[in-house]
Amino acid sequence: MGGAGVSHSIAAGLLAPDLRSPHLPGLGAQWLFEVCSPVTVAGPRRIRTGFPSATGDTVTARIGPGYVRRTMTSALLGSRLVVAGTHSGVGKTTVATGLLAALRRAGHRPAGAKVGPDFIDPGYHALACGRPPRNLDAWLCGAEVIPALAGRAAAGADVLIVEGVMGLFDGSADGTPSSTADVARLLDAPVVLVVDAGAMSASVAALVHGFATFDPSVRIGGVILNQVGSPAHEVQLREALAPLGWPVLGALGRDDRLTWRDRHLGLVPVAERPAVVTEALDRLAAAVAEQVDLDAVMRLAASAPPLAVDAPPLPAWDGTDETPTRIAVAAGAAFTFTYTDTLDALMAAGAEPVPFDPLRDEALPEGVDGLIAGGGFPEVYAAELAANRPMLADVRRRVEGGLPTWAECGGLLWLCRTLDGRAMAGAVPADAVMTGRLTLGYRAATVTTPAPIGDPGAVVRGHEFHYSTVEPAGGALVFRSRFGERPDGFATPTLLATYLHHHPGGDPSAVARFVETCRRSRSRSSGRCPT
Repeated sequence: MGGAGVSHSIAAGLLAPDLRSPHLPGLGAQWLFEVCSPVTVAGPRRIRTGFPSATGDTVTARIGPGYVRRTMTSALLGSRLVVAGTHSGVGKTTVATGLLAALRRAGHRPAGAKVGPDFIDPGYHALACGRPPRNLDAWLCGAEVIPALAGRAAAGADVLIVEGVMGLFDGSADGTPSSTADVARLLDAPVVLVVDAGAMSASVAALVHGFATFDPSVRIGGVILNQVGSPAHEVQLREALAPLGWPVLGALGRDDRLTWRDRHLGLVPVAERPAVVTEALDRLAAAVAEQVDLDAVMRLAASAPPLAVDAPPLPAWDGTDETPTRIAVAAGAAFTFTYTDTLDALMAAGAEPVPFDPLRDEALPEGVDGLIAGGGFPEVYAAELAANRPMLADVRRRVEGGLPTWAECGGLLWLCRTLDGRAMAGAVPADAVMTGRLTLGYRAATVTTPAPIGDPGAVVRGHEFHYSTVEPAGGALVFRSRFGERPDGFATPTLLATYLHHHPGGDPSAVARFVETCRRSRSRSSGRCPT
């Protein structure tokens, strides 16, 4: 089937603005938009994203061009906890996802969020709790907006489970608040420390004692032991920890059936094998329900004091243009890296995200005014993407014809002439190759040439995480970090293709500008005078 038909059928249920969420204590009613998410599960899986209604909203300040901050009066963030690890690979995602799934099966309404910029782990959270994936990244969004983003993630839930990043105290290289500990402090949330105990016994006490006393402002509320070898091993671990006074909330035995397959950027996205992940999730939920004290977990989460939160900033749109601004959003197995907050910002700016699958569809959706191609794993699907010549030809024709386009990382590779020698869209004059070298880190990117997200001099915060290079690298942006700077990306007034992943949770002005570019481009092509 051609792209227009498939995309239209997916997008038909994208917005349902006639639904209202249950009221939170002291919180005004919220509109619920039912989103056919392009970010976590292949096909039209529906998830719901909350937006503030006019009830209870007050405009407090204009903090940037084209958008305002809205405050929801008396909104409180309730039960919450942070799942942290001693280091990467200890099982944070296993524990956090397992808690979400087990609590949901026990009749609770859990919500999940991920510290840092990761796209993949939140997809597992979304499958476990049935809610949109969310990120809490203090470097990308600013520390001051983290409580507001957490409040949006937790809207309508009875507990928020936040999965940390790396080790508890590991953060950005430049020292900007960004670690799991930083987010726990910002949320005034207790921490559950996950320990890989597979190769230790009494030494677990020294490890936990060090983490629990290193920073008194971070409250360790309990420990979950992972990779426990046997019942006897569990007894030894519990005896070692007993004198310290920090409760052991659970002990998960070593079980290869609970291990999800990794890839070079982390776990394999849910969208690539939803049936396999769902089966593993069922086993994990049962294991956590049996081996973790869920009542104790809920009591710990409830010990977090109520925290007053504002609503995060969203683009302002006066609604004067009655014709929807339809923006195609790449989805499917090859393109799973799109933040829910990006979709929120698009809709708040008056746009309608229209998902399409570059692997299966033969053309962009009909009648779209813009294109967003986020990241993912196009290198894994390079042969299939290259074989879809009708889609590639349509994309090149539309981009070269001035369709406003924003491509990030994997989207950049898709728009290049080639990827590892296979022909791609050719809308960007560069060739991409996979390498064995990882490039990652936070970047402050300065726009150097007119682009659809901003004028020269505009600064956009983002991150990059890839094993590929493009030649030439382009120079539409200048990336700056603690360890230097370099040019990146390609731009025209209607195109930005870059390695930078942008999260608009703290500053949606780039999304607002992109939607405005799409709206003005449509007006020019139709002969209308843009307002």
